[in-house]
Amino acid sequence: MHGAFQGLTGVDLNRAGTPLLEIVSEPDMRTAKQAVAYMRKVHSIVRYLGVCDGNMQEGSFRCDANVSIRRVGDTKLGTRTELKNLNSFRYIERAIEFEIERQIDVVESGASIHQETRLYDPDRHETRPMRSKEEANDYRYFPDPDLLPVEVDSTFIDSVRASLPELADVKRNRFECEYGLSAQQAHFLTDSRELADYFEATLSAGGPSKTVANWIMGELSAAMNRNEIAFSQIPVSPTALANIVSHVEDGTLSTAMAKQVFEAVWDGQGEPEDIIRARGLRQVTDSHAIETLVETVIAANPTQVEQFRTGKEKVLGFLVGQVMKASAGKANAKQVNALMRDKLTQ
Repeated sequence: MHGAFQGLTGVDLNRAGTPLLEIVSEPDMRTAKQAVAYMRKVHSIVRYLGVCDGNMQEGSFRCDANVSIRRVGDTKLGTRTELKNLNSFRYIERAIEFEIERQIDVVESGASIHQETRLYDPDRHETRPMRSKEEANDYRYFPDPDLLPVEVDSTFIDSVRASLPELADVKRNRFECEYGLSAQQAHFLTDSRELADYFEATLSAGGPSKTVANWIMGELSAAMNRNEIAFSQIPVSPTALANIVSHVEDGTLSTAMAKQVFEAVWDGQGEPEDIIRARGLRQVTDSHAIETLVETVIAANPTQVEQFRTGKEKVLGFLVGQVMKASAGKANAKQVNALMRDKLTQ
């Protein structure tokens, strides 16, 4: 760095000691979407391995995309351009799509593509020349006499393979087979190692697999999006979520009550049991108490009762709603529905 310090030359040590792993693919991809899918897979692998945090905005994970076109029927690829330092999956897709169209326009106009490095401007949605590199020697590759060749034998490869953690594809298949999850649920829950670990920790704490999966995909994900936080910052522990979900399963809480408890735990108001006790959030499951409420509502709504008995099924929802209102939402909705229908058809 010349000029940063008066009369001195500085050395920028910003990335000193930070290893760079560059993965180069063959020209096998035909669309921008395929390129992004490839990048997402690599992104998942390095994060599962723990060798990279995958933060694209901070430069931990980036893409240099080489783009070339050829006419239908040609066997040889055209001259390529390199799109440098793309730092988001969205930009990768948009930049490649723009560059494909740009190259097509150039060729169709009768001009030629120049081999060069280009930068993508997301604000203007265009690529611009950065520098020209006509031949491989422009990259100034040369052997370093101080670096000895490294020979990797099969024994070393096997030992590394044996030490690998369970990667996303294997974990996804296991989640489907072991926990009975759908392909959609398993795919969502294995998107990151942190998410998969959270799911299994919740199961270990006593949560039923399918219900836990639905809560993570629903309430938990929605809360994360609303608060714009990373998974590592979630304030609801696996034990707390398992407690909430288990209370829904055993009938202690209705789904609506459980959501209240979840929000309170998220806001740091205490553990689930404390919140349930403090707010009196326990479902009424006593059959006699529910029967009394049902009979009271039936007696107070003779018109709606007669409408139901003449075939207007939708009226049942109104009558059930009146029972739920009378119980301040604490009556077990399934019991109310079943008992109301039974009473009305007698």
